[in-house]
Amino acid sequence: MKYIVRHKTRYKYALAVSNCYNLAYVLPRNTPQQQVDAIDIKISPTATTHNTRTDCYGNQFLQFSIEKDHSDLELSITSTLHVKDAEANINLDFGNPCSYVKYLLENTRTIECVNAREFILDSPMVHAQPYLAEYAAASFTEDRPFLSAVMELTQRIFNDFTYDPEFSDVATPLAEVFKHKRGVCQDFAHFAIGCLRSLGYPARYVSGYLETLPPPGEEKLIGADATHAWFAVYSPGEGWFEFDPTNNTVTGEQHITTAWGRDYSDVTPLKGVIFGGGHSPQLFVSVDVQRVSE
Repeated sequence: MKYIVRHKTRYKYALAVSNCYNLAYVLPRNTPQQQVDAIDIKISPTATTHNTRTDCYGNQFLQFSIEKDHSDLELSITSTLHVKDAEANINLDFGNPCSYVKYLLENTRTIECVNAREFILDSPMVHAQPYLAEYAAASFTEDRPFLSAVMELTQRIFNDFTYDPEFSDVATPLAEVFKHKRGVCQDFAHFAIGCLRSLGYPARYVSGYLETLPPPGEEKLIGADATHAWFAVYSPGEGWFEFDPTNNTVTGEQHITTAWGRDYSDVTPLKGVIFGGGHSPQLFVSVDVQRVSE
């Protein structure tokens, strides 16, 4: 499937900003399921410095500065890419059982497996906790196929938690998300990652976009799509597999990946430092994921 993704971020400041220095994780990356054909970057006002770099996880990110007075900042990214459906490649009822995944993680010395072990460790926004292990443990019996157990965890989060964009923000602790059983895609991805790490399994955070389709007979609204988040787990010898607890599914051709890391803090869409600006700048974000006929 071919897509054009338009992601526009605009800050409007109460007072002039004299300088700003920014990092943006808004550039889709190439993956086994996804091939990026072209990316167009527009920054207003014109950036003083502007570079595309690659981080330790292979993500491309944008680094730019504006070193003159400005009261608005707008970053617009237009990407053209192809995505294939990964769901057909996953058979949840076969593969390594949970106990064998643990054994392989401890005894496999391949570079891929050694690198994956980093994602068992705590990260800035996700810490292993007894209550997370207790919540997840019922799904991960020793002889059960690992991917089947992960899918059940995904389904349980979908059923037990309520999607509520008014409940949380980027700083809401996982304990509060669990207590109230509410949150958004970022919270559900973090919660699943916390559950898996608390049991000793590698899990990483994936950011990107999800194509949303309008009701039958209605036209799709420009800007109606949004940034999205899900998680991936690793099974030695089998690789990484992605699951979306917000929608109770493995990822498919409607999931478009921008970056992955330990948690949201590694792949924040736009972050930086400004000098000036006053208090409480206004933020406007518009995302459009357009399916294109080939």
